[in-house]
Amino acid sequence: MARPRKPLLSRDRIVEAAGALVDAEGLEAVSTRRLAAALGVSGPSLYNHFRTKDEILEAVADSVSGRVDLSMFDGGREWREALHDWAHSYRAALADHPNIVPVLARGPGRRPAGLRVADAVFGAMTAAGWPPAQATRIGALMRYFILGSAVASFARGFVDDRTAYDPGDYPHLGQAHLLAERQREVDEGAFETGLTALLDGLGLQYEALRQTS
Repeated sequence: MARPRKPLLSRDRIVEAAGALVDAEGLEAVSTRRLAAALGVSGPSLYNHFRTKDEILEAVADSVSGRVDLSMFDGGREWREALHDWAHSYRAALADHPNIVPVLARGPGRRPAGLRVADAVFGAMTAAGWPPAQATRIGALMRYFILGSAVASFARGFVDDRTAYDPGDYPHLGQAHLLAERQREVDEGAFETGLTALLDGLGLQYEALRQTS
């Protein structure tokens, strides 16, 4: 009887295995040895698809960017509404894979999906009437805000021990021990509050721009 064939090694399989390792253990856990073992292949065979470990991590990062919904930038939707919905989609993708955020924070470089994101945002802003320089700054601003929200949880930064926040030392943190158990409510509420304030501020700039043009 013929022996069952192993699945052929591919870029997609390597990226999937590397992404799972990053999600589970962080960027430092990724090595060609660990990946080869997870894929059931020899280490050198990975180099037929990627030259370095950094290239693998770049591909993992781009696979996350590829999950961001960009459909709101098609069809002529109002720019503030489009940015709002895109920001939530982007944050959701990062929230599922927070350990890869430091790689994404380097910028899109030559990553195809990352460049499509940047292109979609810039194109929508210029189509709405923003000058190219300001459209670039808006894209950067949104990216800073969204990536920053995905780096860590504000709520989880507090412990659930009431005695850790002595009113004598921290008179305004009497309820801080409750934050950790309300992490999703606190963090998502903070994101929406910040996003609304950001878009409202841009809206004021936009109206001023239209009045002077």
